[in-house]
Amino acid sequence: MIHRTVGHRGVGLRTRLPAIAAATFGLLAAACGGDREVEQPTPLFNEVPIVYPLAMWDQDIEGETLLRVRVTDNGAVDSVEVVQSSGFETFDSAAIAGARDLRFQPARRDGKRIEVWARVPVQFSKRPRPGGELF
Repeated sequence: MIHRTVGHRGVGLRTRLPAIAAATFGLLAAACGGDREVEQPTPLFNEVPIVYPLAMWDQDIEGETLLRVRVTDNGAVDSVEVVQSSGFETFDSAAIAGARDLRFQPARRDGKRIEVWARVPVQFSKRPRPGGELF
């Protein structure tokens, strides 16, 4: 499992660690066709384009949205679905909007790039990750 975080209000992660929205990539990917081993997609960048909504931040509201994203054979996200809502439309919308900009090393089967669905839990939390790690 890979942990990723994004800075709040466009401020860099190293300077504002307490102000984060974390996208925890539990990439449970499912490829279409066949039972052969699939090399899972992996996120490419250190920053995740998911922004903690300012109104929710100011009200000290936290939550988690579970997304399902389709990662193309080029590593782009072309579809996003909410699997489990945070209970706040603002968080769900922010998670969807940011997930569309995620980029991955594509999944592979037998050395060939393939399209897969992956689950992406997005945690909106004002607390830094344990140990202060960025991933």
